[in-house]
Amino acid sequence: MHESTRSLLDAHLAQAQHDHRVPSMTAALLRDGRLVWSHAAGHLDGRGAGPRPTAQTAYRIGSISKTFAAALAMRLVADGLVDLDDPVTDHLPELDPSLRTVTITALLTHGAGLYAETRGPWWERTAGDDWAALLPSIRRIHPVGRRFHYSNVGFAVLGELVARLRERPWWDCLTDEVLTPLGLEHTTYLPPGDAAPGLAVHPYADLAHAEPAHDAGAMAPAGQLWSTVGDLTAWAHFLARGNDGVLPDELRLAMQVPSLVDDAPGSPWTRAYGLGLDVTNRGGTRLIGHGGSMPGFLAALRVEPGSGDGVALLANTTGNLDLDLAIELLDLLQSHEPRAVEEWVTDPAQTGDLDVAGAWFWGPRPHVLSLLPGGGVELAPAGSGRGSRFAPVGDGSWIGLDEYYAGEHLVVRDRGGDAAYLDLGSFRFSRTPYDPNAHTPGGTDPSGWH
Repeated sequence: MHESTRSLLDAHLAQAQHDHRVPSMTAALLRDGRLVWSHAAGHLDGRGAGPRPTAQTAYRIGSISKTFAAALAMRLVADGLVDLDDPVTDHLPELDPSLRTVTITALLTHGAGLYAETRGPWWERTAGDDWAALLPSIRRIHPVGRRFHYSNVGFAVLGELVARLRERPWWDCLTDEVLTPLGLEHTTYLPPGDAAPGLAVHPYADLAHAEPAHDAGAMAPAGQLWSTVGDLTAWAHFLARGNDGVLPDELRLAMQVPSLVDDAPGSPWTRAYGLGLDVTNRGGTRLIGHGGSMPGFLAALRVEPGSGDGVALLANTTGNLDLDLAIELLDLLQSHEPRAVEEWVTDPAQTGDLDVAGAWFWGPRPHVLSLLPGGGVELAPAGSGRGSRFAPVGDGSWIGLDEYYAGEHLVVRDRGGDAAYLDLGSFRFSRTPYDPNAHTPGGTDPSGWH
């Protein structure tokens, strides 16, 4: 990173700490999955003579904890202990019968229709209780799968699911199955001795107020954990680039698929939720991650899965900070350090599929099939319409990776002949519009074009 960019980022963080009156904050940036910048501003106690934070200072990360709980739930799927379509009552039969249609997927996507919070005292500010005490709070308020309704209680259920099926506390599972393999040594259940204290800042005076930091008990999977920006950027690297020893890529990537839209009336749709991950859309660029808040703390984690560029931000304040600061830092990195453009070179291996490249027609509508590196292809409409990228299967066919044809098979029939056509999920694409030689269900007009 150029020194000028580093200075600009340092100054931007310092300015935000001053303008928003935040006792302290730390931030870090990834480029191509590598940590390239970190900085800290302020004083941990908000006082001028107080200790300063560093990139190694632990803060409470709030709901970013949910991304770790989600990964544990996906590991249950990987090990064949649950299926995403399982009703949660199959595994936790003591739950209220109204939850019999609530699936693991519904819990992970905040589509279970559960109440957001507990029935008892404000759980974020009071000592947590056990699973038995939480059971009366696990209630449905909305139909399953019909709307995005954020539920902290739902992630407490996922934590108990992990503990029940692993026969050990979910935190022990997280330590052994995720944190240790990824080297996240500074992500903890309780705060280390030198952690940032939770503080609130008076809205009309330069005064701070200490906030509680209780053990959340059964609600811990929803927001208990403490971490550093270094550990969080390493976690972001895993989310974007993977580690098969922690989670198979198929399941890690499934977490990133938008499932339910966060529909804020009067606003464009920019946020959806995957399987335990926020998925935000910024002008067509997808970012995954999560925000977090607990009394005295705010946190943000965002990463672009494709580029590996990401950001982590931690602060010890209850509410006087816009977490869009994290995106501002990422934008500064990307605007002042343009990504190196990969040179175009020829790919002689593509000659094997050159005969299928070019124009194909779905009825009268033109599409173009282009060859991609690694043996893949892309079928795109010449105008509006449906298209997808496809990966080779190994038998001469391809399988859809995204968009409308995700998971669908693409096969070239009568390849090399005069009647060649594409067979895609029963749709037929011919080399010319309504080619009489190609197979078209229902046939074509024998008089041809007239």
